[in-house]
Amino acid sequence: MKIALIGYGKMGKAIEKIAIERGHEIILKISRNTIGEFTPERIKEADVAIEFTTPDSALENVTRCLDQGVPVVCGTTGWNDKLRLAQEKCLAQDTAFLQASNFSVGVNLFFELNTYLAQLMNNWPEYGVSVEETHHTEKKDAPSGTAITILEQIIDKLKRKERWVLNGDVGEKDIPVQAHRIEHVPGTHKVKYASAIDEIEIIHTAYSREGFAYGSVLAAEYIQKRKGVFSMRDVLFLSQK
Repeated sequence: MKIALIGYGKMGKAIEKIAIERGHEIILKISRNTIGEFTPERIKEADVAIEFTTPDSALENVTRCLDQGVPVVCGTTGWNDKLRLAQEKCLAQDTAFLQASNFSVGVNLFFELNTYLAQLMNNWPEYGVSVEETHHTEKKDAPSGTAITILEQIIDKLKRKERWVLNGDVGEKDIPVQAHRIEHVPGTHKVKYASAIDEIEIIHTAYSREGFAYGSVLAAEYIQKRKGVFSMRDVLFLSQK
């Protein structure tokens, strides 16, 4: 598989390593220094593009690739308000698109556990719920895209909660969220249910970027010859449960 890397920072380099180990070829590496190579002609050479850049540039980057009929895996977070535009472009161009807040296999299994736990806790109003996330200081969005996915899952299943509040005062229907930025922390996410007599916690801790890189390559392999809008639940065959 020929891969175009749109974004060639630390994450892009980690993806490159995993992709090559799995027998793929990196034919395009786009960074600030090579933006001139981001042309329709070069994009067309790829079987799949993997995009990890910034919220401000994600939609434009993804659209450039989809316009050439090239499937796109996108790991950039913080642009959920524009995601629908990319999905519509994908369908119009009859290609494939997959965006995820986190590509780690472990995190996506954690998502399944989080959803199930929230469903169980819906029957136990004496438990309050909170979410806490910690990432490296280079991460620009807060809370993380992964934390937002976790919160949306809880709100969907826990009927007594309607919204989340970051580092602020919360009401009865709010979920408090804490976001920490500490050097050299790939990502830790914690969900806690607490009552007057006990607590239940589920935690996912990433040790490196390799898990995210591995998952993004799995996603690229999955969508390469498919058409439509997909999620990591499709890649991990969780949607078939």
